[in-house]
Amino acid sequence: MFKNILKGMLIGLANIIPGVSGGTLAVSMGLYDKIIHCISHFFSDIVKNLLFLLPILLGMGIAIVASSFGIDFLFETFPLQTNLLFIGLILGSLPAIYGKVKSRSIKVGYLVSALLFFAVVVGMALLNGANAQEKVIVPGVGEMLLLFLIGVLASATMVVPGVSGSMMLLVLGYYNPILRTIQEFVIALVHWDWAAMAGTFFILIPFGIGVVVGIIVIAKIIEVVFDKFPMYAYWSIMGLLIASPVAILMVGSFSEVNVVSVLTGALTFLLGWFISRKLGETE
Repeated sequence: MFKNILKGMLIGLANIIPGVSGGTLAVSMGLYDKIIHCISHFFSDIVKNLLFLLPILLGMGIAIVASSFGIDFLFETFPLQTNLLFIGLILGSLPAIYGKVKSRSIKVGYLVSALLFFAVVVGMALLNGANAQEKVIVPGVGEMLLLFLIGVLASATMVVPGVSGSMMLLVLGYYNPILRTIQEFVIALVHWDWAAMAGTFFILIPFGIGVVVGIIVIAKIIEVVFDKFPMYAYWSIMGLLIASPVAILMVGSFSEVNVVSVLTGALTFLLGWFISRKLGETE
């Protein structure tokens, strides 16, 4: 259970960072197939699925809340080292994914799938360079419906490996408003300020419902794809995994690069690779 909490924390941390994919980290941690199966067949064995999902969700919740307050510090103070840590976490899963396809002959369709999804991830990184202005959320029925749809879209991209849901929110202008709302809710909860908590509900509840709906729908679709077209799915994931470090470096801001930052960055890359390999081992 503790190991899955740690894995969940890494996935949650990835989900909140623009350019990093929570789905990719789930692949790296060896959890992706199991999570998709548990979500798609949740009601077939509720107790078993809950016991598997709850530690991961707990870890994700801890990481999202904690990182919403402190993640900027790491990226502003140690940008190269932090980005290379995540690149190591992502690339550490490549040997395991390659092992699933190396025994099969390579078809043109497989390569096209990999290149297509590589292009999707890099394209999203390019879009981030011209991200939309931050949205001002005004209470109302129309805004709540829009937040629901934004939640569906964001969660769908969070589940797909290699695609960053937080980057999608940034492009749409909702990343900072939603992150601030999470911070406001946590602060209100700590101080037991019910009025302040209630003020965040009109944003968090419709967005949260949209996230849940999006995850359920996309999980069903992904399960069908893995069942009917497994090799295409794995080659697509390889394209996403290879593209993710490129996207991270495109989105990242590196104000100062020197010998010390490169050497320590190499160490964090190796640390990320090691963590990915160890946590991704079959239990």
